[in-house]
Amino acid sequence: MKNYPEVPILPTTVIGSYPRPKWLKETIQLAKMGKISKADLEEAFNDAVVDVMRDHQLAGIDIPTDGEMRRDEMVEFFAENLKGFTFYGFVRVWGDAYYRKPSVVSKIEYKKPMLENEVRFAQSVSYTSNLKVTITGPYTIADWSFNEYYKTKEDLVFDLAKIINQELRNLVKMGIPFVQVDEPALPTHEEEIPWAVQAINEAIKGIDVKVGLHICYGDYAKVMPFAEEMKVDQLALEFKNRDFKDLNLLKKFGYTKEIGLGVVDVHSSEVESPEEVAKGIKKALQVLEPEKIYVNPDCGLKRLSRRVAYQKLVSVVEGTKMVREELKKKGLSTIQLKPIVNR
Repeated sequence: MKNYPEVPILPTTVIGSYPRPKWLKETIQLAKMGKISKADLEEAFNDAVVDVMRDHQLAGIDIPTDGEMRRDEMVEFFAENLKGFTFYGFVRVWGDAYYRKPSVVSKIEYKKPMLENEVRFAQSVSYTSNLKVTITGPYTIADWSFNEYYKTKEDLVFDLAKIINQELRNLVKMGIPFVQVDEPALPTHEEEIPWAVQAINEAIKGIDVKVGLHICYGDYAKVMPFAEEMKVDQLALEFKNRDFKDLNLLKKFGYTKEIGLGVVDVHSSEVESPEEVAKGIKKALQVLEPEKIYVNPDCGLKRLSRRVAYQKLVSVVEGTKMVREELKKKGLSTIQLKPIVNR
């Protein structure tokens, strides 16, 4: 029987990304200009991961990530590492945010493990073995790419799902206890959600560790009818930005699995107080049992300043501690970091 680690009740975690240090951004630019070596750039990435881990440790996060320091963008990174994609140029996402939109020009093929090196380094410098690793889901990779090869988008998504499954299986072999599939595009095309959910299930088939699904945009009411059908253990959603109103959807659709409760707004530089965080958690406790709630920011923190991102994490932890003290009086102090769904 597999041994699963214990974590405090209401485990604190992050969605994935964290602000790159200013010096890392400058180093990346120097590398693009050919002014520093590949080895020096790799050293800079490693140093940044150490910094991120230290920030997470000082803040008191139970389940950290490496901050996705090596990833410029959540789709671009994976497209670069798979056969079948090419890049034509940059497209605007919003404001001053741009990314190189990939295009599928031949059958997608898995060349080699995409995350192995970054995960091994994160494991070597982490203060805990309870690491979370994030991976962009098959539907979002396809939706945010041009398709110049496959007859249908559905065909592309299911090919990507098989590849994501291989990558996730490799992460499990490496001892990662918690993987998160990021699917922000899922609510954007309501008519495609039924088969997109099946593709997500294909991507996580046979994965016997904790699996979360993160969605940070769109109308959750379009996705919730399929929540029980999705074979994930947890839905990590933004709640703070929506004033926790979408907790009503969990009741409306009879949701029974876990949530990753977004308690700080990543679109605002205003730092929430621990009391605000505690208040948000208590709202969620009116809907779900404490054993089914993980506490995290609404989304990735990369667009914030490092100072603000860190302060928000401190508030996440301190606010969670307030509620834990109340739960301890009821005999609740730890849970196991384990899957709750058979895949």
